[in-house]
Amino acid sequence: MSLVEVTGLTVEFGSLRAVDGLSFRLERGAALALVGESGSGKSTVASALLGLHRGTGARVGGAIEVAGVDVQEASDEELRRLRGAKAAMVFQDPLSSLDPYYAIGDQIAEVYRAHTRAPRRAARARAVEVLDRVGIPDAVRRSRSRPHEFSGGMRQRALIAMALACGPDLLIADEPTTALDVTVQAQILDLLHTLREETGMGLLLVTHDVGVAAESVDEVLVMRHGRAVEQGPVGTVLGSPAQPYTRELLGAVPRVDAPRAVAQASAEELVTGEESVTGEAEVVLEAAGLRREFGRRKRAFTAVDDVSLTIHRGETLGIVGESGSGKTTLGRMLVGLLEPTAGEVRYDGHARVGVRPAVQMVFQDPVSSLNPRRSVGESIADPLRARGEKDEERIRGRVRELLERVGLDAAHYDRYPHEFSGGQRQRVGIARALAADPRLIVCDEPVSALDVTTQAQVVALLGELRRELGLALVFVAHDLAVVRQVSDRVAVMRSGRIVEEGPADEVYDNPQDPYTKQLLAAVPALDPRIAAQRRAARRELAVV
Repeated sequence: MSLVEVTGLTVEFGSLRAVDGLSFRLERGAALALVGESGSGKSTVASALLGLHRGTGARVGGAIEVAGVDVQEASDEELRRLRGAKAAMVFQDPLSSLDPYYAIGDQIAEVYRAHTRAPRRAARARAVEVLDRVGIPDAVRRSRSRPHEFSGGMRQRALIAMALACGPDLLIADEPTTALDVTVQAQILDLLHTLREETGMGLLLVTHDVGVAAESVDEVLVMRHGRAVEQGPVGTVLGSPAQPYTRELLGAVPRVDAPRAVAQASAEELVTGEESVTGEAEVVLEAAGLRREFGRRKRAFTAVDDVSLTIHRGETLGIVGESGSGKTTLGRMLVGLLEPTAGEVRYDGHARVGVRPAVQMVFQDPVSSLNPRRSVGESIADPLRARGEKDEERIRGRVRELLERVGLDAAHYDRYPHEFSGGQRQRVGIARALAADPRLIVCDEPVSALDVTTQAQVVALLGELRRELGLALVFVAHDLAVVRQVSDRVAVMRSGRIVEEGPADEVYDNPQDPYTKQLLAAVPALDPRIAAQRRAARRELAVV
């Protein structure tokens, strides 16, 4: 009997059919990835396997059997026993899945007790055991830590530990590596692979990242508009896709091993290229000896340490590094949102004081950077009013122009952020930045949470704006493949310092610093054979 058997699954929310006649199987010990764009129905399917739509008003049809349990016919008590004991889920955002007030170990112990009725001491010991199993160092001590005391990667490990507490037959991982930097992502994927090998559990991986699927699973099911487009062995589907949509999806994936010029010629949707900016181009912004500390005295922490950069008109400077490397802090100092502890930022050759309209920022999360109570048109209009524009008709006209310029409908002026998709909200953020007529835009992880096709569209838009308006861009990201395709020059950051800088192709093809080499080695490979070789190499290094 299969571990998971789904036949003719449909899920409807009102008039919207999110999943439409989907069927698939997952055998014990095997791994299957559901891959597709945002809105394809992937996460809806994952939730249906555990009966999470029950009581929400959603209409679920078809047959679902998980670990011998008929999910559609199961009682609430039977579903409770299924969740956690036989099948467990790891969600995308560990912060929203963990209670901020309770220690990590207590939360894991509570899950274990709920399903096994074990005494508190045994449950506590089990929590420490699984934390140690997923690679949390000093598990006894760290089990007493709260979620905010863990890094993003450690919080994801803690969620996996919680899922493992009751020894489930099936682990469902819903976008488990989104927003993690490449080295932490590689560690999480290696962990999932090792756990599957050692425990024999099945893995259902939900992801929009095709490279993550290549690293982790045996089979791939490509979804679009709630339906299965293509399914088969991961090497076959990714190596020789049969369906046009699968080929389109793969074509939108930025390649870390493709030279920038080649990528521009073969994948114009990523960057409509212009020649690399030469050193003779006009200097827009300079950073000299920037340093930024947080805290005081013994608690002082240096986030950026003696960084100097020069940014020219019309060029894109990529800044890459792991979480905590100082990328975002540097970007905020370039814009003027943070004042440096030491050093200075010079605009047009003069020391800059405060925020200047000519230097704007596009933030990572458009949801938190847009006021949910104000229409997107009003948010875009803010820079116009800030510089003294008072004619409301001219303001509305300019905002409509900007909406159309970034690929949105001018009639959407009065809509609110929640009415837009993630990619559309990011376009709104770009339009707001353009309203100030900037010469430089700092983009802080602008595509990190977007699927590959939406990511490619946003990156293409930024490329068009750079070419047509002569903008300079600073592109801050942990995705090395995207950074290669958009950047003329690349600076690699580690622990607040730039460890390597140069033309993009030179840095990627001939990295000099060991840290740069380590980052590039952690980038997911679309070829499962190469992925397996890299995983084996990482294991050997870990043993050494």
